[in-house]
Amino acid sequence: MIARGVIAAPGATNEDPARTTIGRRLARSDSNGSTSKDSASAKGGVSAGDGLKVPRTIVLVGLMGAGKSCIGRNLAAALDLPFVDADKEIEAAAGCSIEDIFEEHGEDSFRAGERRVIARLLNQPTMVLATGGGAFMDPETRKLIHERATSVWLRADLDLLLRRTARRNNRPLLKRGDPRQILSDLIALRYPVYAEADVTVDSVDGPPEVTLGRVIDGLRAYAGSAGRSGSHTNKGRSAAL
Repeated sequence: MIARGVIAAPGATNEDPARTTIGRRLARSDSNGSTSKDSASAKGGVSAGDGLKVPRTIVLVGLMGAGKSCIGRNLAAALDLPFVDADKEIEAAAGCSIEDIFEEHGEDSFRAGERRVIARLLNQPTMVLATGGGAFMDPETRKLIHERATSVWLRADLDLLLRRTARRNNRPLLKRGDPRQILSDLIALRYPVYAEADVTVDSVDGPPEVTLGRVIDGLRAYAGSAGRSGSHTNKGRSAAL
């Protein structure tokens, strides 16, 4: 275990998602949107079988292919929490796929809708929330996650990301050129920001239970450090490597 500092970057964009068709659809979903729940939840914190207390939503961040959805589902089952995939919520609100949003409305429109949907989800009862690779890069979203949730970065090396993303052909960002170069550029750009997450876990190329165990260990260490300080805004953050 190592200590890691977290900086909640302030600031918000001036972009109004209601100016676009997709933004209007997502805006209408803010108060009435539904989540895909794998199990029941309660607002007052949830205890896992091993005694791990989860008082706030757990948000998984990281690049495409890091395993956020897979590990998120397993983590939610282990903690008896709902699992929600932010990308699926965005598609449900927009009435089309993320790939179609990128192609028909552009990335800026997608990011605006993503920002609104995640803000809505963070106002709901405790859950495990998997986010898209670019979500944590948005300063406003990152600030909300820091204030309302516990963030876990699933870190993976380039070769692992390349192998995993090659299994699917619906990654809009990877269709813009050579996937290896694109992923390499994204690592250089995003990893310093992902490092602001509360917990960092290396995603391994093996059974998901291995990475899941690391996530639970990291959450337990983080909960212990937060408990000793009496606050979730303490500067010492735990990382399970």
